[in-house]
Amino acid sequence: MITRLNAPDYDRWAAQIRATGGCRQPIHLRGKVEHWDAVTGQLLHRYTTRHEPDGVLRLPCKTRSASRCPACAEIYRADTYHLIRAGLIGGKGVPETVTDHPTLFVTLTAPSFGAVHTRRDTGPCHARRNAPTCPHGTVMSCTAKHRPDDPRLGEPLCPDCYDYTGSVLFNALAPLLWKRLADSLRRHLAKLGGLALRELRDHLTVSFAKVAEYQRRGVVHFHAVIRLDGPDGPTTPPPAWATADALEQAVRHAARVVSALVPAVDDQPARLFKWGAQLDIRPITLDGELTEQAVAGYIAKYATKAAECVGTLDRRINPLDNLDAFNLRDHAKRLIAECLRLGAIEDLADLRLTQWAHMLGFKGHFSTRSRRYSTTLGALRAAREDHARDHEITTGRLPLVDEDTVLVISEWEYAGKGHSAGDQLLVAALTGARLPDMGGGAR
Repeated sequence: MITRLNAPDYDRWAAQIRATGGCRQPIHLRGKVEHWDAVTGQLLHRYTTRHEPDGVLRLPCKTRSASRCPACAEIYRADTYHLIRAGLIGGKGVPETVTDHPTLFVTLTAPSFGAVHTRRDTGPCHARRNAPTCPHGTVMSCTAKHRPDDPRLGEPLCPDCYDYTGSVLFNALAPLLWKRLADSLRRHLAKLGGLALRELRDHLTVSFAKVAEYQRRGVVHFHAVIRLDGPDGPTTPPPAWATADALEQAVRHAARVVSALVPAVDDQPARLFKWGAQLDIRPITLDGELTEQAVAGYIAKYATKAAECVGTLDRRINPLDNLDAFNLRDHAKRLIAECLRLGAIEDLADLRLTQWAHMLGFKGHFSTRSRRYSTTLGALRAAREDHARDHEITTGRLPLVDEDTVLVISEWEYAGKGHSAGDQLLVAALTGARLPDMGGGAR
């Protein structure tokens, strides 16, 4: 740290750090870019990392995971917020008339896999008179009023009774259950409109944006904004029969009937998985209890989170790793171990449980949306990059180039990522960022 502070290129290093937004694990690139006049052969501009601190250019990692890089995850969260909100009130290429389209906020939950410690507003966790004793000798009762930070939250009352197999298999099948729900939803809407399914797209478009959230017990449930549009998406209104009540009826029907089957393999019997009994459906309004700002903020919040609330890892696990070497809660360790055990069964290889053991079996995208819901994250990033490039041209750091007459030649190579332990301290001081856990040593 002292060497960095006293280096003659410290100011340039600090400028790079600020340009990355305080990224915790910036990507290091080595190379150059040149702008040549294609007509005269004149070199207009050259940038090289040869004179940069450590001979590299640092760029943000752009991860969505807050546990890996809070700075980059915050940008992802903000982009997701504006993407979701645009689909509710317009903007970013979406007309304001979209507010008149039937729109619901839907929460799909997982079934129960055993009693777990939970926090209740009405009283103790699991207070029961004459509570039964499980076959493992545990009284299935808990009279504690758990605090929000109580580490027991999500832990089974009896770990030996808990259905760890069912929990990880449900996570693995959750993306398939969502796909089947969306298909069933469209079929039911077509039936309500007196249409064949193949005719539905000529009258109605089902647009959605959803996010997966981990409960502390280690299973995912989905929060989704579902909207009905006309055949051309949000620019056209849906038919008169496609109301919010019709959409709610279709969602309730689909959530009740869809299922996914895991066939019997080895010592595992065949199992049928469905959504949990708890289904929350609420309308989204501009001035009511559930506003578009609240929904957009809620979905954006969980778009940057993973399974850290369960106590698992934020990176993939090698099947040969010793799980006892990691700082894992016992519940998370059992879920991971079950993923690895089931992943070794050949007939379950398609579920990729071994590769996604750190996610407790869930292999889907955390935040997804239909093509016509609103704008895209790519469009938001492109607009930000255009703004930054225009600023560089205005300040004279980049030439104003004509794409028809200027040839751009770039040569880049990957040169590493992250910070040394001393640099991490300086980055925290420069940006006000929270220091990461450096117990494993510097990169």
